[in-house]
Amino acid sequence: MSRARKLLRTRVVASVSAVAALGLVVGCSGSDSGATDGGVKDGKVTISMGLFGVMGIKETDLLERYMKENPNVTVKAEVAGDEQTYYTALQTRLAAGSGLKDIQGIEIARAKELVDTQADKFADMSKVEGVDHFLPWKLSQVTTPDKKVIGLGTDIGPMAICYRKDLFEQAGLPTDREEVAKLWDGDWAKYVEVGKQFKAGNKNKKVAFMDASSGLFNANIYGNSEQFYDKDGELIYQDSPVIKGAWDLAVEAGQAGLTAKLPQFQPGWDPGLANSTFASTVCPAWMLAHISEKAGPANKGKWDIAKAPKGANWGGSFLGVMENSPVKEEAKKLVAWLTAPEQQAYIFEKLGNMPSSKEALSKPEVTGAKHEYFSGAPTGQIFGAAAQEIPDEQVLGRKDGAIKDIFSQGLQLVDKGTKPDKAWDTTDERIKKAVG
Repeated sequence: MSRARKLLRTRVVASVSAVAALGLVVGCSGSDSGATDGGVKDGKVTISMGLFGVMGIKETDLLERYMKENPNVTVKAEVAGDEQTYYTALQTRLAAGSGLKDIQGIEIARAKELVDTQADKFADMSKVEGVDHFLPWKLSQVTTPDKKVIGLGTDIGPMAICYRKDLFEQAGLPTDREEVAKLWDGDWAKYVEVGKQFKAGNKNKKVAFMDASSGLFNANIYGNSEQFYDKDGELIYQDSPVIKGAWDLAVEAGQAGLTAKLPQFQPGWDPGLANSTFASTVCPAWMLAHISEKAGPANKGKWDIAKAPKGANWGGSFLGVMENSPVKEEAKKLVAWLTAPEQQAYIFEKLGNMPSSKEALSKPEVTGAKHEYFSGAPTGQIFGAAAQEIPDEQVLGRKDGAIKDIFSQGLQLVDKGTKPDKAWDTTDERIKKAVG
C-alpha cells in the first residue's frame, strides 16, 4: 500500500521480476497509437494490465475465465511485487504519455495524487454500467471535484487485532475472541490498558504485548474521515486532535514498555512472528496470509482474531483505464467485470483479499469464511463488520503514504530514547520537507 512496508501489498510477493513486471517494452500487441501496450489486430482485442503485489487478478484464474467467455479478447497482465518501484515507473510513463498499460493498478496511498495531478490521463468510470455496489467511501477516494471517477475498487484493508491465545492465557487474560474484543471495545486507549494488564501478568519478559507503537498509531487515525489533510487539501496534522491523540497514545504504549519495537514489515518483524516476540498486532485483512506464512506451522492455532476497538481501514487499491488506450471501452468492461461482486467474492475466497463491494461482503462465501490458521476465526464476519464501521467519507491527501512513514519513523525515535516533544518536532520538519 509508501508505507512502513515500502508499499509492498504484502500478503505474499508476486514471483515476477521487477523489470518484466514494469512493462519496460513499449508498443506491442498491435497498438498503433504508442499510448499503451494494447490494441486491435485482425479483429482481435489485446488488453494490457499493469498490476502490483497480490491483487488476486493474475494469481487466480479470473483472466482465463474472462478470455474464455470473450474469445476475441486477450489479456496480458504483468505484476510488480514492489509497489514503490511500480509507481515510480507509472509516474514516468504518465509524464511521457507512452509505455503505459491499458489498465493500471492504483494503490490507495497514491490515489489522491493521481486524482489531483493526472486525472485527465484516466478514463471516467462513473458511467460504467453496474458500478453502484461499492462501499460508500471506496469510490470517493478516486473521484475528482467534478465527479470523474478514475478507477474502480478492488480490495480494502479493514482492521482487526491478531493475538496469540497462548500468550494471553499465560498473562492471565481471556482467550475467547468475543471476550477479548470486549476488553477494548470502542476505544484504542483500552487496548493500551489491556497491554498494561498483559505486562503485569506476563512472566516471560522477552514477550511484549504488541509489535510496535506505529501500528497502533496507524490504526487509531485510519478510522477517521480526516487524517493528515482536510477536504480542501490542506495539511491539518499539526493541530488535529485525532493525530495528536494517536501520537500521544502510541508514545504512552512505547514508554510503558508494551511494544517489541518491531515496526510491521521492517527488519526483525518477521522473525518476531516466528519467535513469538509479541502477543498482538493490528492486522488488516490482507495481512493474514503474511502472518501465517512468517509465523509458520508451529504457531498454527495459537493465533486468533478479535474485533478492533474501532473500525478502520489500512490499504486497498483500484483499477484505472487509460484515457488514450486504443481499447478503452473493452478495458472498461474488463475492469467492471473484475471488480464486480462475484469476482471480488471469488478473490476473497481464494486469497483473502477483502472486497470493497458491499454486495460482495454479504455473499455466503464471504460471510461464512473462516481462517484455519487463526483458530477458525470467522474472518468474513470480523473484517466485514469492520468495513461497515468505516466513515462514509475518507479524505485522502497527496502525500498520505509519505507522511504516515515519517510518523512511524518519529515513533521509532521515541523508542530509541528521543524525548516525545523532540521526536514530534523532528517529524514535523521531515513532513514539511517531504511535502514542500
